[in-house]
Amino acid sequence: MVHLWVRAEQRPNEERVGITPEGAAALIARGFSVTIEQSPRRALSIKPYLTAGCTAAPYGSWPQAPREAIIFGLKELPEDGTPLIHRHILFGHAYKGQPAGKLLLERFRAGGGVLFDLESLTDEAGRRVAAFGYWAGYAGAAVAVKCWAAQARGRICGPLARYHDRAALLADLAGDLDAALAGGADRPEALVIGALGRVGSGAADLCEALDLPVTRWDMAETAHGGPFPEVLAHAIFLNCILARPGCPVFVPASALTAPRALRVIGDIACDPGSDFSPIKVYDRVTDWAEPALRVHDDPVLDVTAIDNLPSLLPIESSQDYAAQLLPHLASLDTLDSAQEDGVWARARAEFARHIAD
Repeated sequence: MVHLWVRAEQRPNEERVGITPEGAAALIARGFSVTIEQSPRRALSIKPYLTAGCTAAPYGSWPQAPREAIIFGLKELPEDGTPLIHRHILFGHAYKGQPAGKLLLERFRAGGGVLFDLESLTDEAGRRVAAFGYWAGYAGAAVAVKCWAAQARGRICGPLARYHDRAALLADLAGDLDAALAGGADRPEALVIGALGRVGSGAADLCEALDLPVTRWDMAETAHGGPFPEVLAHAIFLNCILARPGCPVFVPASALTAPRALRVIGDIACDPGSDFSPIKVYDRVTDWAEPALRVHDDPVLDVTAIDNLPSLLPIESSQDYAAQLLPHLASLDTLDSAQEDGVWARARAEFARHIAD
């Protein structure tokens, strides 16, 4: 029997969950055992999980779970340095040389556990089988618009809080825009790079929902490698392309003092620590308490780069992601089989390559 242990997220401002009560019921019907930890902040109530047949466990009790349990969460584990003995499913952020990722791999090495990184769950073509990308784009564009509206009123964007749903978010943003426009600001134009992907689609959809003029760029428009003066001609720039070797520089350091309409950069891909970052005017992520980093004063330029953006809409993003992932969770009963070409086998192989380094 597969024992899936759904841990409570322990990161601040993280309310998402990777499985819904309906999904848990489907796994239980297949013969799985599902434990779910109590959580003070999970967007979905625990009661429907218990009705579905899950067993409740105390908050943060996963280190004491039976050794054969598969621990399933989304974001980082507490960084306490303890060895990790279980098999874990989560976004590890451990394979691109990140300092915290190196420490995480050391913990797995010390405890003999295994990381099934959610970013490494791919199909035969290498495409991820489940992603929060659309909602990251949608929420990232929303935060960029909030930063622009605050800036247009002579302020800097204040702390964020989650929204119950998309309608509540759009209503709040419409109010922000109305206040800025009433003060004499022109309706901002946005440029989305990576517009054909999941993230870019979400970002562009948010702009269109607010009737903001949006220019959609993808590989065809960026293939020449730059420079890209069009970026500086838009009030809001939304980067939806991951940093990787060969990625063009869209915003060079010289943009700070160049003539520009650009006022807000939403780096939704959010990888300022990478040598391949396409945005060279900032060097650290922002957060919910201080979503905007002011990198220049005259003319003003703010950068927003938050690495758990879908939590702004935790219910909708959780439901969408869980629906994508459920068919693959249902195949966890093949995890220890000889199958070598499934999503879990590929994720295990990716872990083995990195743990051996």
